[in-house]
Amino acid sequence: MKTTADIINAAWRQGLAVPAFNVPYLPMMEPVIRAVHGQDSFALVTVARLEWIKFEARGLGPVRDEFQKWRDDRHVRLHLDHVPVIDEDHKRVDYAAIIREAIALGYQSVMVDGSRLGLEENIRATREITALAHAAGIACEGELGAVLGHEAGPLPPYEELFRSGTGFTRLEEARRFVRETGCNWLSVAIGNIHGAVSAAARDKKKTEARLNLEHLELLKQATGVPLVLHGGSGVRREDVLAAVKHGIAKINVATEIRQAYESVLKTTGRVMAAQEAVYDRTTELVRDYFGLSGLRRRL
Repeated sequence: MKTTADIINAAWRQGLAVPAFNVPYLPMMEPVIRAVHGQDSFALVTVARLEWIKFEARGLGPVRDEFQKWRDDRHVRLHLDHVPVIDEDHKRVDYAAIIREAIALGYQSVMVDGSRLGLEENIRATREITALAHAAGIACEGELGAVLGHEAGPLPPYEELFRSGTGFTRLEEARRFVRETGCNWLSVAIGNIHGAVSAAARDKKKTEARLNLEHLELLKQATGVPLVLHGGSGVRREDVLAAVKHGIAKINVATEIRQAYESVLKTTGRVMAAQEAVYDRTTELVRDYFGLSGLRRRL
């Protein structure tokens, strides 16, 4: 069986991208997998630490157990998303213990997020986790640059962020980061932002972001590894599709399907209705937004 790294590399070589769908609520697992299977596509199903801290994913074990109920390695793989060294509340996290647990539970790829660290410490943390992951035969994703949005409080005006390049991944740092950590994939900041996760803001429409494609192309050339777009919800479609041609091989989507679930559950009180909303939105994203129906056959 091909590894997740093999599949992401195949997408990258062909100018394709694999969507990665976050599941902050366990009942979202089944409809996401059903939608991907229904489109004969391929995706990662992912959970980030904040999704069992601030939402209801419940933890690494419950997510793994729910995944196992619907597991279909031809169409989906289980990925551990953001495990921060310093979290969105600026607290230190025992990131290595969390990732060791995920590896022991059978997660098929992992991510360590040292983006709130200085460059030297981020390199050390990512190199440590990459070694752990590779020893287990799985891929490791790192992050360099500031993909904002998860922090408490409002963001500065988006146009100001984009125009100034605040938090953008720096070329020479990215070149060195990949070389010294050995990470398989690199999450980059090129204008993308995360959806808000605070209780007060999580149901608000996400700011429409755009991407600096010229900077992305330079990052592609500098790093020579598949690049990752976090905050994929709400980005202009033409920018997302163009970004795939400039090195993005994995696109994380959380807000779009989370809000579909939360909105219908709040309105109806019915988990099954909320699950169908997730199925419908995931199908639309795979088929219409990303145009990735039949992706499985190409990887």
